[in-house]
Amino acid sequence: MGDFMFERNINLIGKEKFNLLQNKKILIIGLGGVGGYALETLARSGILNIDIIDFDKIDITNLNRQIITNQNNINAYKVEEAKVRALSINPNIKINTFKTFLDKNNIDDILSNNYDYVIDACDSIETKIELILKRDIYKYKLISSMGTAKKIDPTKLTITTLEKTSYDPLAKVIRKKLRELKYNKKVLVVSSTEQVIESDNLGSFMMVPASAGILLAKYVIQDILENK
Repeated sequence: MGDFMFERNINLIGKEKFNLLQNKKILIIGLGGVGGYALETLARSGILNIDIIDFDKIDITNLNRQIITNQNNINAYKVEEAKVRALSINPNIKINTFKTFLDKNNIDDILSNNYDYVIDACDSIETKIELILKRDIYKYKLISSMGTAKKIDPTKLTITTLEKTSYDPLAKVIRKKLRELKYNKKVLVVSSTEQVIESDNLGSFMMVPASAGILLAKYVIQDILENK
């Protein structure tokens, strides 16, 4: 199988740059609607070293938007199903799973694994803040997903910096907390400029989280290729 699986990738970027992709180590936090598509994109792009973190099990309500889910794996752990899916795409991937909730109690143990890139696709504001604050210590490049719920237009998503986001309630909260901590360094994010759809209940269409996950992975891939 080898490089034949990625022949069309190599045709675009060349073997030397493709080898760069294979040698980087990526961490994905959260394997839901966003993180699942980030993993899918990395796996199909030739990334070989990926660690994934999620404490949650698959619920039937996940089927409308999460690529790792199906009718046969409800109640299975997301990290386990994500690993099975990634290896079914490329059995050469070295993928480590952490079936845990990432927080300040275990984050140093995880981040000490020398990651080149960290993709934040989790829902926890506290975890997102910790990942931002720790990046200077552990020297990884970070990109974080902001809110994708209550939005239906994937064309409104963009890669930007936290201070430039608009119509994103999650980004607004994180900006406020970072200001309180007097942290003023730029934070790279994927965010939507679409106004939130007013609803009393949490809702989500696949197009937005899926596109956000692809954009997170796109940043990592492009950054590797442009900064060899």
